[in-house]
Amino acid sequence: MKNETLNFDTAKGETTAYVALPKGEESGKVVIIIHEWWGLNDHIKDIANRYANQGFTAIAPDLFRGKIAKNPQEAGELMNALELEDGLDTIKNTIATVQEKYNALHIGITGFCMGGTYALQAICHLEGLNAAAPFYGDIPDEATLQNMKAPVLFVSGTKDKWINPERVRELELNAKNNMLPVESIKYDADHAFFNNTRPEVFDAEAAKDAWSKVIAFFNENLAPKEIPGLNL
Repeated sequence: MKNETLNFDTAKGETTAYVALPKGEESGKVVIIIHEWWGLNDHIKDIANRYANQGFTAIAPDLFRGKIAKNPQEAGELMNALELEDGLDTIKNTIATVQEKYNALHIGITGFCMGGTYALQAICHLEGLNAAAPFYGDIPDEATLQNMKAPVLFVSGTKDKWINPERVRELELNAKNNMLPVESIKYDADHAFFNNTRPEVFDAEAAKDAWSKVIAFFNENLAPKEIPGLNL
């Protein structure tokens, strides 16, 4: 595995992405990882490295353009200052850049908390994505969800007071009523249970299981599709 920094333009200025490349030949499978409200910190870079070790090209764009929060107050200020359109534009330009620079045949997107919000919004608004695995992100309204462009694996915790079971149930009902490709997996865990740098909420067992399910989900949905009768 090797790492590099990707520089690219957005509507509101330049930003970067942390890139983790798998060993050997690139598979063409790319996962974009959207950071939490803390910013593009070492925890998100570690997750990118873990994806690379699973054979994915992992791209973690910096929606905050270099700013990293030191505490929850700063994190909240950074998140609230980020307009949805700006965040989605950064993701759109990430997609375009990795399609050009890397062998990005199939692209998935994931994210955590704020990043989960953007991952779910992106799969409803942006072209070029083949799957999304948002972790405990905010859920869009029904009209937005109806624009869903690819399969979604939504991960949540039943002890989460923000993305609580009632809100997750709304997503599940919208998916059922509109025949949306959504699978919902829930754990007896708190918000941010996947974050192993936060011992007060980290749940090792839930995180391990969620990781295995998300890797399987991306392997299935980012693999080249065989067309009957066509040999490539």
